[in-house]
Amino acid sequence: MALYILRAGRKLRSRSPLPLSLLYLPSHPPSPNPLSPPPCRPQPLGSPLPPWRPPCIGSRRRSRILDGFRHSLSLASISSSPGTTEDHESRRPDGGEGSPPASSSRSWVDLYLPESVRPYALLARLDKPIGTWLLAWPCMWSITMAANPGEFPDFKMLALFGCGAVLLRGAGCTVNDLLDQDIDKKVERTKYRPVASGIVPPFQGLCFLGFQLLLGLGILLQLNNYSRILGASSLLLVFSYPLMKRYTFWAQAYLGLTFNWGALLGWAAVKGSLDPATILPLYSSGVCWTLVYDTIYAHQDKEDDLKVGVKSTALRFGSLTKTWISGFGAACIGSLALSGYNAELDLFPTSGLVLWYSVESCLVGLHPKVAPGGSGSMLGCISNAIL
Repeated sequence: MALYILRAGRKLRSRSPLPLSLLYLPSHPPSPNPLSPPPCRPQPLGSPLPPWRPPCIGSRRRSRILDGFRHSLSLASISSSPGTTEDHESRRPDGGEGSPPASSSRSWVDLYLPESVRPYALLARLDKPIGTWLLAWPCMWSITMAANPGEFPDFKMLALFGCGAVLLRGAGCTVNDLLDQDIDKKVERTKYRPVASGIVPPFQGLCFLGFQLLLGLGILLQLNNYSRILGASSLLLVFSYPLMKRYTFWAQAYLGLTFNWGALLGWAAVKGSLDPATILPLYSSGVCWTLVYDTIYAHQDKEDDLKVGVKSTALRFGSLTKTWISGFGAACIGSLALSGYNAELDLFPTSGLVLWYSVESCLVGLHPKVAPGGSGSMLGCISNAIL
């Protein structure tokens, strides 16, 4: 056995020896580690980067985790892009504007009215009742002041003027949209109104205007002759107001003359005549009050008004808006107090209305459009609480 081993060793030594590198070379290349990153190869300058390939992860659970992580990154990139989800959905692929973004809260018009009636309800602004209240309050004040001492105001008269406020406000908005349809198309806030957007053709809007005026005539005929003439004369203001913003910066003052006409009409409907010492200060108070709130309202359209050439008190007052509306607020309070004094009202109700106007005028300075950084929501909440 030992001799056999020695002979084998001699035969191996007699052959040419192999290089050491070949002795240690494996028969097949080693399999790469699935978890180790691929070797980095130097890339020449200017060459495009190779596409990223996810590492081969053996575990299915880890693969699901990685897929979820990439999905969360894609959502984060979408949410961090400028504009809201509604803004992205409202844009057409060609870069133009699509349909108006859906509102987060639907009004009663969308919930309860038939689809064929909705455009006309929106044309009359039935979904935004604040304008109707602003038109009705001067009527209610004058009717209440005209009541006999110690008696409640005429509830039938209050109901008639309430319905008239709805119809006249709707008619005024219809006239405004018909005359301003070319301007409304250029303003971001108004380009989706029924006439400007083409939902309601101008002829149908004109027919709807005639229908509202016909109903308003039915209410007017239930008043005395003096009130009929006085009420019919207000149509001149209603039809001419939309044109005022083209010629004068004091369009808000003209709106005050229109919206507070009910202060004259309500007293005349009860008394059959006008008492200038009582009604004119009340009418002037309402005009000044309209100048206060509608000037604030006009500040949101300043940039668009400059583009289309429309004028407003917001552009006229500029940086002095707070000073101007403070002066109008003081005039409003003084005129209201004078009207209550001439009507020989008790001190308590008169002082209550004066206090309401005083607090509202003080809160004007908190509005963000007038005082940047102010709290507009506080203005709305406190005003509604006072009302």
